[in-house]
Amino acid sequence: MRYMSAPLSIRFAPALLERLRRRAQAVPGSTASGLAQRLVDEGLRMADHPGVIFKEGPSGRRAALAFGPDIWEVVKALREIDERGSAALKAVGELLALDEARVRLASHYYAEYTSEIDDEIEAADDASVAAEAAWRVEQRLLA
Repeated sequence: MRYMSAPLSIRFAPALLERLRRRAQAVPGSTASGLAQRLVDEGLRMADHPGVIFKEGPSGRRAALAFGPDIWEVVKALREIDERGSAALKAVGELLALDEARVRLASHYYAEYTSEIDDEIEAADDASVAAEAAWRVEQRLLA
C-alpha cells in the first residue's frame, strides 16, 4: 500500500511511541511515521469490515478473513464458480469451508478495495504461471 501524505500532528504516550519506533526499526526501510500510517489504515479497514484482518506472507501484507483465507482467494473463487447470486455464495462457502456471511464479507471488502484485490489476484496468477513453467522445464530435464 502506498500513501499520499498530508500533515497531522499526533501525540503518543511515550511507551507507545517507543514500541512504534522499535517495530519500525525491525522492518528494513520502514519508518515510525509510515508504520503508524499503515496501522491506522488497517485498523480503520478492520473497523469498517469486522472479521477482516491483515497478515504477512510471501506476497506481502494483505487482507484476509480472520481464521480463513485471503480476501483475494475468496474473490477468485467467486469469479471462477459457475453459480451466480446467492448460489455462488453458498458454493464458494462450501468450497472454502466458510459460512455464507464470511463469503459476503469478502465480497463487501472487495467492493471497497477492488483494484488492490485485483492486483493481488493478478500477482497470484502470474506466480502460478511461472511456477508451472518452471515445473515443466524441470520435468523435461528429469525425463
